[in-house]
Amino acid sequence: MTRIPRRFALAALAALCLIVGAAARAAEPVRLALIEGLSGSFGNAGEAVHRNLAWAVERVNARGGVKLPGGARPLELVRFDSKGATDEALALLRAATDQRIGFVLQGNSSATAAALIDALDKHNRREPDRRALFLNYSAVDPALTNERCSFWHFRFDAHADMRLAALLDVLASDRLVQRVYLIGQDYSFGQHVVRKSREMIAARRADLQVVGEELHPLGRVKDFAPYVAKIRASGAQAVLTGNWGNDLTLLIRAAREAGLDVKFYTFYGNALGAPAAIGEAGVGRVLAVAEWHPNVGTPASDRFYGEFRRRFPRPADDYLHLRMQAMVEVLAAAIEKAGSADPLRVARALEGLRFDGRTLGGVHQGTMRAADHQFIQPLYVSVMQRAGSEGVRFDNEGSGYGFRTVRFLDAAQTEAPHACAMVRP
Repeated sequence: MTRIPRRFALAALAALCLIVGAAARAAEPVRLALIEGLSGSFGNAGEAVHRNLAWAVERVNARGGVKLPGGARPLELVRFDSKGATDEALALLRAATDQRIGFVLQGNSSATAAALIDALDKHNRREPDRRALFLNYSAVDPALTNERCSFWHFRFDAHADMRLAALLDVLASDRLVQRVYLIGQDYSFGQHVVRKSREMIAARRADLQVVGEELHPLGRVKDFAPYVAKIRASGAQAVLTGNWGNDLTLLIRAAREAGLDVKFYTFYGNALGAPAAIGEAGVGRVLAVAEWHPNVGTPASDRFYGEFRRRFPRPADDYLHLRMQAMVEVLAAAIEKAGSADPLRVARALEGLRFDGRTLGGVHQGTMRAADHQFIQPLYVSVMQRAGSEGVRFDNEGSGYGFRTVRFLDAAQTEAPHACAMVRP
């Protein structure tokens, strides 16, 4: 047997270690920190978000992960339960950055989002070797991409003014409605929706009377009957609300139990128990605005929704939002465009990125506007109807009720001006 010189053996071993080490590094996941209320008053909303993001990550990984020069890397979603508390969310942000997680995902509170933006701005200035990006899927206070905009923050949901404009296109055209009541959650987002609704109504329908407005504690009201009594006493024919989660479900349930005969113009009335809560009383009366809904009616949409329901077959898990799917796909595209998972390089790749929707089966498209980091995408206003009626192939959450499109706005129609003065590193 020929003896291999020791120096050659050591060189071969070192080369092998380098190869193995490089392969191990290439396989390291790109971690995404979901900081959300996964328990507490809005735990159902947080878990619904987690299902959406987990499925989006699964799909990226099923096609091999994100392609990088050193080899493909999978995505990994890491759960951090803030319990719906901003202070807890800030502590979890520190925990995520301590673990060198470069991408933070949050959305179910604009107040929490604002605090995270401020904290992340400071962190990224102080520790440039541990920077992180904030990807926002549902915190819709317009200030977050206007006067409080940040290079490190990207919003993938239409902000409140964009949603309101779409809803009011429909409300203003309904001449049978002469009196409207405004109700919202008492924090930055809810306060803005009530204030801006009054302004937009005055500008679009001078004859439409606002007969009352109310702000209630966020996530603490268990019985909305007193609020419903005020709405009834006002003589309102329509209620406009940005309420979400149990605050919307309980409001609508109280209205049904009281036999309140009004239309509800909502941001989120098509999910998280709201259709089942109001039942037959909501047919033709509950409207919602979103970037998509199951009865869009195209073959691509039907296929995509079918895939989601096969992945999550329980009716209670029927909560699919295309913006959350698009967010993960756009992030994957930006990482590949940057050729790196470095947050700074990915942020620059995200700016102006056009998403053609191919990785979503062509069901959704959009553009990340570079000037303010607001994702520009289509919006649908839809109305609740019985499942099986015209335009309502699918119901929501097994309730027997679904939503039919009454107004479609393409991306150009939803785009709104901004007041962001972006400071870039």
